[in-house]
Amino acid sequence: MRLQMHAIHFDADPKLLEFIQKKLEKLETFYDRITGGEVYLRLDKSESSKVKDKILEVKIKVPSGELFVKEKGKSFEEATDLALEALKSQIKKFKSKRQEVENKTIKDAQSGTEVEEEVEIDEV
Repeated sequence: MRLQMHAIHFDADPKLLEFIQKKLEKLETFYDRITGGEVYLRLDKSESSKVKDKILEVKIKVPSGELFVKEKGKSFEEATDLALEALKSQIKKFKSKRQEVENKTIKDAQSGTEVEEEVEIDEV
């Protein structure tokens, strides 16, 4: 999967980017038609605490749609794990909805051909 990584207002460590890439590549085991994605790494703007929370936004592109998740954690690794779990459930929902639509289309197509065949038999 081809991912574009964007670190907003800071320079991300290459090891962190590699970690995120490896984690998100696991999504292809759930759905192999993922075409690409974008990852945004940000630091939380809240000034009340010295240790800033990390925000990870992931946009995954699939045929006929996009999946998006935004997670916050004490580290980018923690946020990546949370985002991965959220994306897994989104992919499963996306696949099941898509299968329902395909099954309905197939059933409609089959019932339509059966009706045509009955009409042809009656005319003969």
